[in-house]
Amino acid sequence: MIEAQPFLAPDFQSKEPRELALLSIVTQSFFQPFSVDDNLLVILTALTSGSGVGFNRAMLFRTDGDKLRGGKWLGPRSPEEARMIWEVLSTPGLGYLEIIEHNRWLLSRGADAMSGKIAPLEFSLTRDNLTIPVTAVAKKELLLIREASREPLVDARFLETIGVEEFLCVPLLFQNEVMGEIILDNAFSRKPIQPKDVKLAGLCGLMAANYIYTASLHQKMVEMERMAALGEMAMFITHQIRNPLTTIGGFTDQLLNGQADEAKRRRNLEIIRGEIRRLENIVFELGHFLKFDPKRPEPFDLKAELRSVLEAMEPRAAAENREIRSEIDGLLPPVLGDPTAVGEVLRNLIINAFEASPAGSRIEVCAERKDASWVVVGVKDAGHGIPPEARAKLFTPFFTTKERGMGLGLLYIKRVMDACGGTIEVESEAGQGTTFRLGFRSQEEGRPET
Repeated sequence: MIEAQPFLAPDFQSKEPRELALLSIVTQSFFQPFSVDDNLLVILTALTSGSGVGFNRAMLFRTDGDKLRGGKWLGPRSPEEARMIWEVLSTPGLGYLEIIEHNRWLLSRGADAMSGKIAPLEFSLTRDNLTIPVTAVAKKELLLIREASREPLVDARFLETIGVEEFLCVPLLFQNEVMGEIILDNAFSRKPIQPKDVKLAGLCGLMAANYIYTASLHQKMVEMERMAALGEMAMFITHQIRNPLTTIGGFTDQLLNGQADEAKRRRNLEIIRGEIRRLENIVFELGHFLKFDPKRPEPFDLKAELRSVLEAMEPRAAAENREIRSEIDGLLPPVLGDPTAVGEVLRNLIINAFEASPAGSRIEVCAERKDASWVVVGVKDAGHGIPPEARAKLFTPFFTTKERGMGLGLLYIKRVMDACGGTIEVESEAGQGTTFRLGFRSQEEGRPET
């Protein structure tokens, strides 16, 4: 006998062991496209849910330079609200994701008086006479505070805000770096904080610190990649613009000298006009690429769009002594995408095929249904093929195999296909030409399988 079991226990079980409940709640984030704020909310949920660690409230502080600043405060505002929340949590079949969504609503509502209370709280991390809650961060220790009103190290403003005599300070540490602090209490149940509670809270603190550190590290990597791309773009544009500008300057100087005859003046002006058009093309391609704003994919008739593009390309094919041979399945289902952007992608691929193929050659275009989920369009040229080392760089910004190419055309095509949830594949062999295959998600309209 074989029984399939879910990775996660989807239902909230009030009687399951707290360690298992904690693991079940936290692992929800592994299966969701959560942001760092959402992941921290998962941790706060694990700390305050009845079958998790079970604290009543969780207060989150984040480090900001040499400051510890108030952020979120998750939990009920009153005993009445606490009882209501606990009744909700006892609903049969309630899932962890529903609890997280409920907590997200608690934090995002306009009347979130809880987080509003701690938002103004700010503590220096560099003062000599540190008070609680900063002491836990400075010492990098979990601190359990009892009889807080009698403890001189507890900051008066903080004590007035939290309003309880017992609370737990959990520093958020990654290696030796402090990410923030979580402060927990049982303001309404009045249950004493037990050693087991402290251990589980410390585990949650380690996970929260890891979320924050990973997110900050990813952001730094994104910024570094962005700056590197901007530097590469600046160098490429400078190189592309310098040559035509130098040419324009040189031939303009000859015209200004006034010594050229009429034929030479006309030649110089034609060269200058050609270089100006080259600059215009550079600016157009850059602007066209940078302003691309992907629209939400919608169903459209791919075969109609493809036939329209092929019809528009026929005059150019005849003028450049190329032949286009197409084979389009007449029963193609609608596909998802932006029809205008997809039409431009198809035109670009066919133009690329023209430029790669010698005069008198044939360009092959086909569109077929791969299976119930995908439709594939292929464009094959009759060129020399693309070497493997070049194929690996085809979708890299500013990489081009053309003498005067910008290296943005294929990257634009990839952006369009990514935006509609499609794919792009390249198949090339020396002397046998190159085939680009675009994969589109189909939207079936009741067509039965054949």
